[in-house]
Amino acid sequence: MSWLGAEVPYARATTLFQHFTGATVSRATVRRTTLATAEAVQHLAITEPPPPGAPPVLPMQLSVDGSMLAIIGVGWREARVASLGSVTPDPSAAEAGRTTQLSYTAALCDAATFQATALPEVRHRGLDQAAQAAAVSDGALWIQEFVDYHCPQAVRILDFAHAAGYLAAAAQASFGPGTAATSEWFTTQRHALRHDDPDRVLTALAALPASDERETALRYLGERRSMLAYATFAEAGWPLGSGSVESAHKHVLQARMKGPGMRWGLATAQAMIALRVVLANERWEATWPRLMTQQRQAQQGRTAARRQARPSVIPAAPPPPPAPLPPPPTPERPKLIQHGKPTPDHPWRRPLIRWSPATATKM
Repeated sequence: MSWLGAEVPYARATTLFQHFTGATVSRATVRRTTLATAEAVQHLAITEPPPPGAPPVLPMQLSVDGSMLAIIGVGWREARVASLGSVTPDPSAAEAGRTTQLSYTAALCDAATFQATALPEVRHRGLDQAAQAAAVSDGALWIQEFVDYHCPQAVRILDFAHAAGYLAAAAQASFGPGTAATSEWFTTQRHALRHDDPDRVLTALAALPASDERETALRYLGERRSMLAYATFAEAGWPLGSGSVESAHKHVLQARMKGPGMRWGLATAQAMIALRVVLANERWEATWPRLMTQQRQAQQGRTAARRQARPSVIPAAPPPPPAPLPPPPTPERPKLIQHGKPTPDHPWRRPLIRWSPATATKM
């Protein structure tokens, strides 16, 4: 049920659960169960790092990026994702290597927190110790700080499509969108950026008519000049694009968390991301036993806490009920005979009733 709830919307998960098990459950039950499992996975990821991984398969690639999610009461917040993989030659592509054996780490948090959150997966894959590694990204400052923290020895590469996008924007601002001159200039400079000296491209960019787009491109690409040596990177077999992390946005986050009209609570989104990472890394079978062990230990702890909270002193017995009051004394009947003679209370001593017509009437 938790697996289905993490893969598809809860309403759809109820239908699939009934189809596969024959049991009927409500949408609320699937949601409650899935989020409880997600919170447990999130806690497990914090308290228990994953088991040690195998030695890294060199060379390796790291790509990091951010994706926006709609959070209730907050608005759009950035979820950060990192993809880690091994680079293998790709005979079908003339550009460079292909990234395989991908794994992911993701969190809805600020950049500094994400550095700590990603540490278990980075160590699990051995990226922090990899002698041959490349970091391909869009060149954002927080991403460069992430690479400095986890893999400072990595070769830094600016995603080629991202760099080409700055050239296209500058060309359109100079020659007009969709014109032949724009297409010709962009095609020439894009090819030069990929196969020749990047300085020639920057010189051609500076020669364009002044515009905000030209200045932005010059500043952005100039500050990342060392990340533009694409011909050299390709000869070394490095990938030139960050497609692995771009697809991670869709695979890990958007496929479940950016459906039509979807919004998430902050804590709910953070927990769901942790559960989605486990599924994307294909570690459900390894995680579930650890999760059940943790839940049993938590239940045992709660039971022990309830026992300790019970009073240890046996309460004193309540006092016995008061004894019933004795019945009131029965008044003594006056004696009618005393010393063989009738007492004044004897009926014989009562005065006789004189006869009269009134008395006769009563009688």
